[in-house]
Amino acid sequence: MDVILAKSAGFCFGVQRAVDVVEKQIQEGDGFLYTYGPIIHNEEVVKEFEKHGVQVMDEDRIEAYAPGTVIIRSHGITKAVEEKLNELGHNVIDATCPFVKKIHKAVDEHSKAGEFIVIIGNPDHPEVKGIVGWINGNNYKVIPDEETAKDFSVNSSQDICIVSQTTFNHNKFQELVEIINQKGYHIIVLNTICDATNKRQVEAAEIASKVDAMVVIGSKNSSNTQKLYEICKTRCNDTYYIQTADDFQSSDLSSIESVGITAGASTPNNIIEEVQKKCQK
Repeated sequence: MDVILAKSAGFCFGVQRAVDVVEKQIQEGDGFLYTYGPIIHNEEVVKEFEKHGVQVMDEDRIEAYAPGTVIIRSHGITKAVEEKLNELGHNVIDATCPFVKKIHKAVDEHSKAGEFIVIIGNPDHPEVKGIVGWINGNNYKVIPDEETAKDFSVNSSQDICIVSQTTFNHNKFQELVEIINQKGYHIIVLNTICDATNKRQVEAAEIASKVDAMVVIGSKNSSNTQKLYEICKTRCNDTYYIQTADDFQSSDLSSIESVGITAGASTPNNIIEEVQKKCQK
């Protein structure tokens, strides 16, 4: 069987950076060690860290934890939560992806300038919730889809600043921006989709278009992996969404001559390698 592995598959810069921060703190081993929420969206990585004493802090009970070191997840948090953690006496280490921090700074500055903020993304995703927490005031709207974009309206005299969740589908982002633009507002568009995300999506689409089957590896709650699956599924009917090599049998591909493999930004290399080996059997 011909197996094509996407060159961009696996940890992105921001995820690798966050994982490195946790590993460094484990080695130093000084006092209680927490991550605010899962450090990345991958259960296998989180479980491995838990074996080394890293506790995932319950976001609804942060007052219940003894003072220690809290590592901010790669998706970021709100300004209010960051301040609260400091007030509680924790040593806060920020492992937020630098590209996400860039959005925090942008919405802070543009909202202070009186602009209405539009965030294109999933309102339930921790990254988006964190971005909202850096907006000054309540002049914002999260737009996840075409229907919400069509229904969107705001005072016509107010400038609009549009940003995106870093892992949003690039083509979908452009479509939603165009819908808003057609309403005649004065808009400022900051394309904050991570370059690594866009590259990963383009490569996945190219591979899926020329193989008999496509395997997408990543956590079920990973936004960027979900987008990869959606992109691949539109180009390859036999697209599988798995978290580990145990989630499928090599016999599932018995009649397949070529298979493509890609993975979300939070998928460790060892899992990708295991899947690749299984496909080659």
